[in-house]
Amino acid sequence: MSTGSKEVMQHYQHPFSPQPPLNGFNHKEGEIDLFELFNVLWLSKIKIIAISLLFATVAIIYALTAQQWWSSKAVVIPAQLNDFSEYQFQVKQFQPVFDVYQQDGTILVNEELTPLIDNEKLFQQFINSFNSLANKKAFLLSSAQFQEYLSYNKLSDEEAISRTLDAWFEKIKAVMTDKKHSDVYTLSLQATTRESSFVLLNSYIAFVSAQVFKDNISNLKAVIKAKENELKQMLTIFEAQASNYIDVEKQRSLLSLDIAKAAKLEQPVANITDNKLFDIQLGSNALQAKVKALDSIDNFGVVDPNIQQIQAKLSLLKATKINTDINFKTFRFLDNVEMPLNRDKPKRILIVVLGTLLGSILGMAMVLIQHAISKNKEEQS
Repeated sequence: MSTGSKEVMQHYQHPFSPQPPLNGFNHKEGEIDLFELFNVLWLSKIKIIAISLLFATVAIIYALTAQQWWSSKAVVIPAQLNDFSEYQFQVKQFQPVFDVYQQDGTILVNEELTPLIDNEKLFQQFINSFNSLANKKAFLLSSAQFQEYLSYNKLSDEEAISRTLDAWFEKIKAVMTDKKHSDVYTLSLQATTRESSFVLLNSYIAFVSAQVFKDNISNLKAVIKAKENELKQMLTIFEAQASNYIDVEKQRSLLSLDIAKAAKLEQPVANITDNKLFDIQLGSNALQAKVKALDSIDNFGVVDPNIQQIQAKLSLLKATKINTDINFKTFRFLDNVEMPLNRDKPKRILIVVLGTLLGSILGMAMVLIQHAISKNKEEQS
């Protein structure tokens, strides 16, 4: 073989022959050698395990010492008639005052009191009151458990208490259980212990129920008072009209009396005239008696029957009292308040698992970064 042929053969290389390493690595530039990575991690496994155990320990300590939160719940639906029948009676006893009694005996029923005893509206009023921030604040500030929470966490200034109240507002709520059933709601309250959450939810339900009852009694009294003022105004108008009628009738009778005396008509005379302005046909004797009778009228009800009806309604209002010592419910429990079985926070197992996982990831990241730095130094040297 010639010298030229040998040189060509030296420069020729079989395509399947091993490639020489580049830059000291046994792989192509830009690629990651997984075997090398796993080898580095394996050699540093003690360090990784130690870091993982450290994070796991911190996670365990946090999970055991973190503030616990428990939620008690109840499911409610609108009340049935027998749940607020006593309140309905208190409202309905005023119905005759609102109805209109006509001269022919018919009665026009007034519906002004109906919304006050609508169970759907009463239920929605309870839900709205349950979610009311004002009610939540009033209840929490009067709660011994909440005051203990403030003392335990050393919260005394107004700003800290305000922030704490805002956080607790989110822990008390009434939400629709199922969008398909708009009349089913879940009531929930979250507190620091299972016992306190149970007690607080029951107490808050009672607090809101009392507030709703108070509001409804106030609404009823307001409606009754408005009706009483309306009746008094109507009575004043009708009595003024009756008084004017009596005065006009008296003047007509006096004029008729003068005419009858001038005509010397003492006794009633039939068909003396068709004059409708003066009743001289009654005779002076009858007209004198009529004037005397008009002067003696002290009850305008004899003139206008509407006055008698209004007076009767006012008498009924005065005699009818509202009893506040009654059973009153605007909701019915579908599921009663139960002691919570599981806490909401902290999720201890999840915290430990995530803490250990985070420690392992950080441990491996530290090992790989250290390896990369040391390798880069070797290459530069």
